[in-house]
Amino acid sequence: MAVWLSSTSGGVPAQIHIAIEVPHGPVVETLIERGFKVHAINPKQMDRFRDRFTLAGAKDDSRDAEVMASALRTDLRCFRPLAVADPVVIELREWSRIADDLGAERNRLTNRMREQLWRYFPAMLDLESDLGAEWLLDLWEIAPTPHKAIRVREATVAKVLKRNRIRRFDAAHVLDVLRKPPVQVAAGTTEAAAAHIKTLTARIRLVNHQLGEAHRQLDALTARLIPSEENGPGQRKQHDVEILASLPGVGRIVLATLLAEAFDALQRRDYAALRSLTGVAPVTKRSGKSCIVVRRKLPLSAGVRYGKI
Repeated sequence: MAVWLSSTSGGVPAQIHIAIEVPHGPVVETLIERGFKVHAINPKQMDRFRDRFTLAGAKDDSRDAEVMASALRTDLRCFRPLAVADPVVIELREWSRIADDLGAERNRLTNRMREQLWRYFPAMLDLESDLGAEWLLDLWEIAPTPHKAIRVREATVAKVLKRNRIRRFDAAHVLDVLRKPPVQVAAGTTEAAAAHIKTLTARIRLVNHQLGEAHRQLDALTARLIPSEENGPGQRKQHDVEILASLPGVGRIVLATLLAEAFDALQRRDYAALRSLTGVAPVTKRSGKSCIVVRRKLPLSAGVRYGKI
């Protein structure tokens, strides 16, 4: 494709401008590495440019190619130039998305575990809202059923609490909760639900381990974005990472997502793009005497990842 573009236009890659909707992926990376000038456009803007050529709502790739080429020639300001991202940013973006996927997987597994505990052992739910907590998984392994909870010793529960550094309550309180009168279930229900939870705990532990590794990688990559030395003498200047990390409510996940998905806008100091990406840009709908201002409700990572912003 790159050779065809060069031969058809008769110019060198640096003189060829390309319009595309999706701002990422192997096609975009290949074109940028070959030296082409690649420009991205919002799909909604593309839909408006299409009205120049047809109002019937018809859509095909050939017409879209003509529309984007014409728009790039006449309205270059509506496009966003793309460039190869910093290697650390590329890694940070991938680990940010990995952490997001692992968090969603952990929620799915813990929700399934909650459903099974409601079937036969609801007392376990009174101890911890986060069913993926390691200490609760350890506690369930020593007392998987109400019958075994009656026979477990207080010293055994105390070891679990001490190993996981749980100080909110003591072993006696935990046993009092677990030894509440159990619900009446049909024969075999307890064994079936416990077997199901056993498979879930193994997967939750694996996800917990992978999620912890993802968080460590996010911290390490975020720290690598901070310059180690100052270029000029005088008062030390704060880097973007340090400034963003000092904002109230910005933690590891929000900071990594902002740096990974909106790094270009941060570098360009494009505050209008940042407001749109973070969902705080006002959308005004004015007609006659009425004026309504709303905000876009779109997560940062989703908006950038799927090319909707």
